[in-house]
Order: sequence, then structure tokens, then C-alpha cells
Amino acid sequence: MIFRLRYLSLFLLPWLASCSSLYFPPPPQVPLFTQKGEFSGGIHTDWSSNTSLQGAYAVGEHIGVIGDASFLHSNKRKKAEDFDFGEFGAGYFTRIRDRRVLEFYGGYGFGKSKRVERDSRAGDVNLSVQGNLIKYFLQANYSSKESTTWHFFDRDWPVSYGTALRLSYMQLTDVKINNAYHEPEDNIFLEPITYTRVQVLGPVQLQLISGSNFGLRHRKYLKAANSVFQLGIVVNLGGQEGKR
Repeated sequence: MIFRLRYLSLFLLPWLASCSSLYFPPPPQVPLFTQKGEFSGGIHTDWSSNTSLQGAYAVGEHIGVIGDASFLHSNKRKKAEDFDFGEFGAGYFTRIRDRRVLEFYGGYGFGKSKRVERDSRAGDVNLSVQGNLIKYFLQANYSSKESTTWHFFDRDWPVSYGTALRLSYMQLTDVKINNAYHEPEDNIFLEPITYTRVQVLGPVQLQLISGSNFGLRHRKYLKAANSVFQLGIVVNLGGQEGKR
């Protein structure tokens, strides 16, 4: 029953969220480092075609660096959206009692976003909103290195779970509404997520991320209207056996 509810929530999240915000949250990076020299990379996307490319590297025994690029370009009859965003950061990782991984990261992000709303029949533009985005974030990741096993197609599939919590301060600057300058906005977002990883081949894992986005301030264009939901592929190289 828990398994069914987990994936039912994954399926429904994209339709439960409105798409009226200029901010589309990239999925938090969860490399789960255990030693120096480890690399983690991945690609994630959702039903809105919000795609993220991620990379992380353990530069020290307890120090890691992360970076990602996200983009969304959609042009439909009623609405067009353009979103380009990048993040980078650094942090600390450790193992707890040799059975769990704990990570803390902080970083900076920047990009631009634009949304155009049209009349569905005439095609006339009703609203055009655009601006630049600046982001400062703190993040904590936690996972057990132990995994369960699913058995289907006459094969065992190692499965692991984990959580991440990201706190972000966002600024929307150089705001233009119908080509007229508008006052900037800011907001604080709380983004808790859970993820499920299925090992499919060697270091390659299929990852499902399900989460929420809560805005702590009431804003019109920079608000928590898009959930954190992603399906992706993760590759981890150089880590210690059994950590995930």
C-alpha cells in the first residue's frame, strides 16, 4: 500500500501544481559522497520538459562541489515559457555509523525566465512577464546506505530511498510586464523532497524525485506554483560499495 501511494503521488504532482510562477525548481542534488575522488552525474526531466543536467565531485575526504544547469522551453497555443537557470555550490559530507550518509551544501544560482499568455483563438498576447533570477540556497541530504530489493522480470533490483531539504532565497529582478518595468520581487522557498533510486546496471540508477515547494511570502510572479518532481538517471563513480 505504501508503494502504491508513493507512486500515485508522483503521478499526480504535476497536475496538482499551477504553472503561473516564473520559478521552476531544479531538483536538489543528492550525490551521497563517501570518499575523495567520487563523481556523481545525472539528467532529470518532468512532464513540463523542465530538464536539469547535474554534476558533482568530491574534492576532499569530506568536501564536495556541485553544479547544474536547468532549462525549459515550451511554446503552446495558449502559453509560452522560457526558463534557463544554473546553480553551483560546495559542502560537507560524512558517514554516520558507517550505515548512513549525511551532506550539507550551500550555493548560488542565477538565470532568466519569461512567460507569455495568449488568446487561444486570435493568438494575441494577453500578458508577457519576464525577469532575471538570483538564488542563494542551503541544503541537507540524508540517506541510509542499506537498500531493499525488488524482484521482477526474474531479476533482483536494489532499491534505496532518501530525503533532502532545501531552503532558498530567490530574487526576481529587471522585471518587465508587457514590456514595462515592474518592481522586483523576492521570496523564500522551502523545498522538501524524497527520492527512490533503482540500480539498473552497474553504477547507473533510475531516480524518481517527489517533493513540494512552499513559498513563505505572498508574491504574484515569484511564488511556489511549481512542484519538485523529476524522473532521471544518476551515475555514481568511485564510491564505496553498499553506501546506497
